[in-house]
Amino acid sequence: MNPRGANPVVLDLDITSLREVNAQLQVEKADSDDAYFVVRNPKGAHALACGLVSPMLVEIDGNAGYYCAGMNKHASVVINGQAGQGVAENMMSGKVRVCGDASQSAGATAHGGLLIVEGNAAARCGISLKGGDIVVHGNVGHMSMFMAQAGRLVVLGNAGAALGDSIYEARVYVRGEVASLGTDCVVKEMRDEHFTELDKLLSAADCKGASVTDFQRYGSARQLYNFKVENVSAY
Repeated sequence: MNPRGANPVVLDLDITSLREVNAQLQVEKADSDDAYFVVRNPKGAHALACGLVSPMLVEIDGNAGYYCAGMNKHASVVINGQAGQGVAENMMSGKVRVCGDASQSAGATAHGGLLIVEGNAAARCGISLKGGDIVVHGNVGHMSMFMAQAGRLVVLGNAGAALGDSIYEARVYVRGEVASLGTDCVVKEMRDEHFTELDKLLSAADCKGASVTDFQRYGSARQLYNFKVENVSAY
């Protein structure tokens, strides 16, 4: 079933070069949100569907390489496969959905938008997050949310070691087990505002059957914000 009610524009990477495919997607200036593209035979191509600036839908039928959908703005990108390192890196807005697993640094430095990983995400998921939202249906690897400044990460599975190391004002919600917390990351109270926030994120990411009461919140202890002279020997 076509989600946009019209025949998609098919871009085949066995026929058209990656540069030409990206150029066509990047210059698209749709006045409405009904522009719809299907990219076939991606075969792990790197930097696919990067820098999109229109409210189009792009479906990638297969596995994508590094930095797929990076710098996304307004577009909805669906990867019907796995995604390599840095998927949705520096995303500004829009939505990126990975229907399989994502490699390391998923959603790195994202300022806005929503990244959904239906499988697992590897190490450093959400590193240096600056305002985007990430929902992972499975597990995340070590050092996830390292130096995350703003935004939210929701993990329905487990989290690896050093979760939230040097985190700032970002929020992390984990339903499963956490291997260990990073420096200055602590368990935080779940208040009504957090249950409401989490419920909206789970709904947006189609997480059916997940209860907000099953999650624990993690965030900054705010002990690294200022220089302390008594710690000078550690620098």
